[in-house]
Amino acid sequence: MDKKIRSWILMYFLGAFARLWLATSEYQKIISDRIEISTPLNSWKRITEGLHLTSLGIYPYIGDTLHEPPVNLAVYNVLVAACGRYFYLIFVICDTATAYLLYIAAKKYMRHLQNNQIDNKDRYAKDANDILLKDSDFAIPPTYVAAAYLFNPYIMFNCVGFTTTVFGNFFMALFLAGLMSGNLLFSTLPLAICISQNLYPILLLSPLFLQFLNIEKTPRKAITAVIMVLMFWTLLVFLSYYMHNSWDFINDTYGFILTVPDLRPNTGLFWYFFIEMFEHFRSLFIYSFQINVTLLYFIPLSIRFRKDSMLLATSLLSLMATFKSYPCLGDVGFVLALLPCWKHLFNYIQQGFLVGCCFIVTTALAPTVWYLWIYSGSANANFYFGVTLAFATAQIFLITDVLFAYIKREFTLKYGRVRKIDGKDAQLMLE
Repeated sequence: MDKKIRSWILMYFLGAFARLWLATSEYQKIISDRIEISTPLNSWKRITEGLHLTSLGIYPYIGDTLHEPPVNLAVYNVLVAACGRYFYLIFVICDTATAYLLYIAAKKYMRHLQNNQIDNKDRYAKDANDILLKDSDFAIPPTYVAAAYLFNPYIMFNCVGFTTTVFGNFFMALFLAGLMSGNLLFSTLPLAICISQNLYPILLLSPLFLQFLNIEKTPRKAITAVIMVLMFWTLLVFLSYYMHNSWDFINDTYGFILTVPDLRPNTGLFWYFFIEMFEHFRSLFIYSFQINVTLLYFIPLSIRFRKDSMLLATSLLSLMATFKSYPCLGDVGFVLALLPCWKHLFNYIQQGFLVGCCFIVTTALAPTVWYLWIYSGSANANFYFGVTLAFATAQIFLITDVLFAYIKREFTLKYGRVRKIDGKDAQLMLE
């Protein structure tokens, strides 16, 4: 057997084994109860309760427990019935498959970068040849992406905690693989499923449209792709309606995401702010927060990175993971797994050490401060929010650093390494 194939089998085996071991260990319950991992939107306990109510003939949205669309609940019911007590295998298999899909997406993206470099090589500055990517720079990152997903603790904890984020990540990876392959069906249907589950991925209509418009050079296909996503999403919504012959689930799913009625702590920024503010200002700031995560960055990023759909999609995913109403560690881990695609930009990054330290410290401090607040009583909500605020700041620093590094390299390729202003040496700095 080829050495590369053996190393691949070993990598996937270790990733799956680590998840299986944790899923069947005494640590599983501890992990699944963590608020950084399970949220009102992705908690498997809530799914289990919804399935139980459905089996008793009770409308599952009668309380404030379930926030998954009815069609998703029906699929979970089939999966649980098929696997029985071994249902945790679904999460492990799905998570492992996601790593492979991300590998395919990264491989297609690196091929796009390689073709783009070949096509534009004559336009680059003469003294920029030493920063051009070599064959190894295109071959290695996809494997790093798969490894970064398989062994990312954020991702692993979400899998072991049995959260529906695992399925969301799977369809998001399928969307990215379809997007980079230029496949209309596998880039539209998975995105519609992601929108149905979490709503915020509707922002990814932009990279979908731009991929077919600017890179595939097929405007008609670009418009068709957007229409197909909206049609698939509408179909899923109507299927959910026909399952219970009621539109009440809209308020418990999409309405729940947009209005943020559940203010229990998580890794996001909504909960603390809306606990502290006066109720008569709530509508104003709900609009402000939701505009911040949707429209505020969507248009400028789409314009600036219109020629790089993968980077645009990753940027939007990062902003969603930071600012959406009910984020979890699995959302952040998904974005982190994609970063090896831009390994060639790491030399231009300025905040890498600071961001790395922030992630490590906040990840360690979050459960510590939670214990001090809830169990020991020697801390309060301000302590925990301070940790989540630092965590969000690290995510913002990370994505802005990557985007600026991308722009800096583009500038260097076009104008060369030597920069002068009024005859004096100058350099690009992130302020």
